[in-house]
Amino acid sequence: MLVFRPDRARSTALLVIALAVALSGCAGFGKKKKPNLAYEERPVELLYSTGATRLDQRRWNEAVRYFDEVERQHPYSEWSRRAILMEAYAYYQSNQYEDAIAAADRFISLYPGNPSAAYAFYIKAICYWEQITDVGRDQAATAQTLAALSEIRKRFPTSQYAQDATVKMEMVQDQLAGKDMAVGRFYLRDGQPLAAVGRFKSVIDRYQTTSHTPEALYRLVEAYLSLGLVEEAKRDGAVLGHNFPGSVWYSDAYALLTSKGLKPLVEPKVRRRGVLGLGVG
Repeated sequence: MLVFRPDRARSTALLVIALAVALSGCAGFGKKKKPNLAYEERPVELLYSTGATRLDQRRWNEAVRYFDEVERQHPYSEWSRRAILMEAYAYYQSNQYEDAIAAADRFISLYPGNPSAAYAFYIKAICYWEQITDVGRDQAATAQTLAALSEIRKRFPTSQYAQDATVKMEMVQDQLAGKDMAVGRFYLRDGQPLAAVGRFKSVIDRYQTTSHTPEALYRLVEAYLSLGLVEEAKRDGAVLGHNFPGSVWYSDAYALLTSKGLKPLVEPKVRRRGVLGLGVG
């Protein structure tokens, strides 16, 4: 079972690189020692530069306040466009994911054709990514991550984010498959093989390239036998033997089918002692 721990260091590095590329040439102006954000018209360069300084100092909330002030005093300006992305990044760094996603969405809504829109989509995906929990919990963030990463690959296939999105999508799909497997095993233990079949078939149909596929096929054999569906059990056993003859899950399926007088034609390449049955004795 995959216990999902996102690689924040890798994600943060990409975000920093993207921020440097998207916002290059925007720093180097004067600094302000003490924030006073009661409305007072100030040079946009000063507001932005102070926010950037706070960002460098990892004072995320103060940075957000300055970038928000840039938006408030100079809406629809080039500085405002840059400030929205900086705001999203500051929110992300302070783990305020909902606010980071809202800022990214605001940028996408206002500037959908801007080259930096790819960064906005990416920061959304990373915010969902870092909220993924283990397979024993709700996987809403996992599904949102997959959707966001898919959007990046579709919209920006040649961007610097597409390759990273592909790698992360594979891990997310493994996570979602793991959730279906956990629920399916529960149904088998609970004497609900028909409900278990639905979960295991979902793994085969939707996540067949993940590491869970051999076990899913074995569990289908197990569930179908408990339902008396012999032909279905033989079919999935044959699929397992054809695609994963060296898997310990095929060894278990072979032993299980043989114990029922249904010996498959393909001999397993490895042997495991015992059958890890959940629903079939």
